[in-house]
Amino acid sequence: MNDFARRIESATPADRDRAVDALRAIAILGVVLGHWLVTALVVDSGTVHGASPLRYLPGLTPASWLFQTLAVFFLVGGVVGAKSHAGARARGESYGRWLRARMSRLLRPLAVVPVVWTVAACAMLASGVDQDTVRALCKLVWSPLWFLVVFAALTAATPLVAKLHPLWPFAVVLVVDLYRFGLDAPGSFAAVNVAAGWLVPYCLGAAWSRGELHSRRTGWTLLLGGAAATAALVLWAGYPATMVGVPGVAVSNLDPPTLAVVTFGLAQCGAALLLIGPLRRALRRPALWAVVATLNLSAMTVFLWHQTAMIAVTATGLWVGGTLPGLHTVPDQPGWVLARLAWLPAFAAALLICRLAFRGYERQRPTRTKSLVVREGRPARPAGGGAECPGSAPEPPARRGRA
Repeated sequence: MNDFARRIESATPADRDRAVDALRAIAILGVVLGHWLVTALVVDSGTVHGASPLRYLPGLTPASWLFQTLAVFFLVGGVVGAKSHAGARARGESYGRWLRARMSRLLRPLAVVPVVWTVAACAMLASGVDQDTVRALCKLVWSPLWFLVVFAALTAATPLVAKLHPLWPFAVVLVVDLYRFGLDAPGSFAAVNVAAGWLVPYCLGAAWSRGELHSRRTGWTLLLGGAAATAALVLWAGYPATMVGVPGVAVSNLDPPTLAVVTFGLAQCGAALLLIGPLRRALRRPALWAVVATLNLSAMTVFLWHQTAMIAVTATGLWVGGTLPGLHTVPDQPGWVLARLAWLPAFAAALLICRLAFRGYERQRPTRTKSLVVREGRPARPAGGGAECPGSAPEPPARRGRA
């Protein structure tokens, strides 16, 4: 381990902002652990269907505050996207080439998911698994991927939104919610909040890349102001307290994003800005940086396959041991939570297997452009002249091409 950490350390440029990678890793882990803890696959009369402990155990609502970290991911996306586009322009690189480089690592790992799950669905149906079960499992895998569509769209729009003030998309969300809830208007137009809601932290990230959010005062203002606004919306405006979707609940804070989830995201962004200094100091330790860098190298693979890992453990447990607590039972008792926590190491082991199987789809080919280093100052030209893709991190020397 020490040798591996030293190799990662030696491969990392001195001016790489490691805290940005750490925030991305925190966001990915929040999403993964959140899905594993608030998603249950219940076996009922031979059929598997999804359920959420948040519906039965409202005391778990604070868990949705801890593990709903999408705003942090969009914040980091704004930082990296704006820096890489600025660097591409400085090199005279065309928008098309920049966008292809940005999209390649984001979309290439995704291509294998429908192939694997088409085969898996056909195999399940051929073996006699009922259609409702297959549909529930496929939905579990595909439903989180909306995030990639939104992220790709905002990335493509970076030249247009990089200098957009976050108050503009925030105002859009506010107006939409006023019409939707205040005037009880039809909610179909609320889909515009899917872009506007996540554009708020993305624009904050772009502002950060320009050096506009470096004061701790800004971080505290976002944290305290966002938290106070969220509390007020929940307590007095009737918004749900959970920051994730809950099956069977009339209003979801995420589908589409509401004003409450946007203000909550502002609080998260403020907390992220306050953590930058401590994270930079902590990540001077080679061992800790090696963990963060390794996770970033497989960030997309982890995101794409974490639900598959949970499904694999659930199916294996059903086949080997029948209905097991915390894995196949209704999540309506505190004991379910304890049992689910005990299953997390098994989910992690299955995800590690998925990572070993599919991580090759996330790596840049040796002949392709290298990733752009996230710098605290101006973007520097990488060895191959390319732009950084989401989730990138320095590879160990044994895996890197010749500069």
